[in-house]
Amino acid sequence: MKKTDLATIIGLTGGAIVLIWGMAKGSDIRLFWDFPSVLITVFGSFAAMLINHDIGQVKNMFKNIDIVFSSSGREPVEVIEIFAELAKKARREGLLGLEDDIDRLDDPFFAKGIQMMVDAIDPEVIRNILDTDIDYTAGRHEENVGVIKSWAALAPAFGMIGTLIGLIQMLANLDDPSALGPGMAVALITTFYGAVLANFILIPIAGKLEKRSADEVLIKSLILEGIIGIQSGLNPRILEEKLKAFLPKFKVVAQVDAGRKHEGVALDG
Repeated sequence: MKKTDLATIIGLTGGAIVLIWGMAKGSDIRLFWDFPSVLITVFGSFAAMLINHDIGQVKNMFKNIDIVFSSSGREPVEVIEIFAELAKKARREGLLGLEDDIDRLDDPFFAKGIQMMVDAIDPEVIRNILDTDIDYTAGRHEENVGVIKSWAALAPAFGMIGTLIGLIQMLANLDDPSALGPGMAVALITTFYGAVLANFILIPIAGKLEKRSADEVLIKSLILEGIIGIQSGLNPRILEEKLKAFLPKFKVVAQVDAGRKHEGVALDG
């Protein structure tokens, strides 16, 4: 079940309020609106981005942009707890007893892995199939991030192009000194639009997509190792500790002192 990402909402709202307050303070906010500048900066950079990428890549980017505002709501710890329960159930009822749990996470990747395990498919085959799925997922997300980063790199450049266009037009009217001030303001607006589009919208969105990709790959990796662990008959407690090793906040610390080995869990950082 997806849940709204409050950090994204708060960030966009707070940033917009600060920008609008800064523009309105001491001047007429309408000074910051110029439709030709919007066309040059937003649509110009978008058109250049289309040249750089296939239309299918751009469509996929827009199709997946909604994950910036929501997350799956599934925490890695929840997945680990589920696999600890499944491992205990498999010990009591055998692997066939897990068939009823195929839809447990409402995840096609999880369902496919459990089904292959119940069908007694070789563990290496399962690992290869699920690893391929993980690699494809990571590659697809990387492609979406690349499209947005490309757009973010082009936006300030088109802002500068708009500024140059405005300056040329302004210099062509040097015989009217009263028009220089307003003309310079309009010329600079495109640079402003480019900076806002790149640094307030596109770059943060790319960063959030990278975070979502890392989260999804982590969940899929936990599911893969959990399935292989259950199929190999791993002790539920050992399986749980093995899966915890995937979490960034856990690190297994092994020390050998005077022939004795101590193991513990410590926080990273």
